[in-house]
Amino acid sequence: MDCNFITTFPELLQSVLRESILKRAQEKGLLRTRVLNLRDYATDRHRTTDDTPYGGGTGMVMKAEPIFQVIDQLFSEGKNLRIIMPSPQGKPFSQEMALAWSQESRPLIFICGHYEGIDERVRLGLPAEEVSLGDYVLTGGELASLVMVDATVRLIPGVLGDAQSMECDSFMNHFLDFPHYTRPVQFRGMNVPEVLLSGNHEAIRCWRKKQGVKNTLQKRPDLLSQRSLDTEEKRFLEEIQEERVGDPGKKWAC
Repeated sequence: MDCNFITTFPELLQSVLRESILKRAQEKGLLRTRVLNLRDYATDRHRTTDDTPYGGGTGMVMKAEPIFQVIDQLFSEGKNLRIIMPSPQGKPFSQEMALAWSQESRPLIFICGHYEGIDERVRLGLPAEEVSLGDYVLTGGELASLVMVDATVRLIPGVLGDAQSMECDSFMNHFLDFPHYTRPVQFRGMNVPEVLLSGNHEAIRCWRKKQGVKNTLQKRPDLLSQRSLDTEEKRFLEEIQEERVGDPGKKWAC
């Protein structure tokens, strides 16, 4: 997977790309990254990448020329590109989108905006996709790009040490993840559920799946409407709803 970042703050990106899963993916040859300093493509001697907005107003607007210069260079390398503009006006980023990107053969190009925004002619003149992390505004597109890339790269086969850990992630199959525990067994009066200590793999599987359904019902019930429940999941949902009515002592069992 190829990821290219167009930015005026290259150090911000490079510091994160050198750590954790992103570093490991690059060492394995599963991820290639390139950080392109937009100032290197500015057309004036002051390496200007922003200017005051036409029509007046506060703040600065990122110029179109340097962005087109770097995109032209990338296209000249003979590659078909997938260009992404992190923006609060874009389509919401999702696990499904991350999965699709993880299988993308084209290089991903992230245009990291700053200040009041990017000259509108970049959006109009390039085949760019606007993608949003949520209904809020960040200082720049660097952090948003890193979040999207992190969520995407971990879905590439071979990046994570255990592929099953990815399959159990929240939002995979429209369910939230089940609770996790580690040593010690007891901590401040809170105990690890006995089923996790039983060694009964089938009972543990059922407990985890039921807890995933329970977490989704309690925290994100909207996700349940996005998929068809199988027979086991329907039964778990019925049991959870019964327990909420007044049977909290019911044991977790298949």
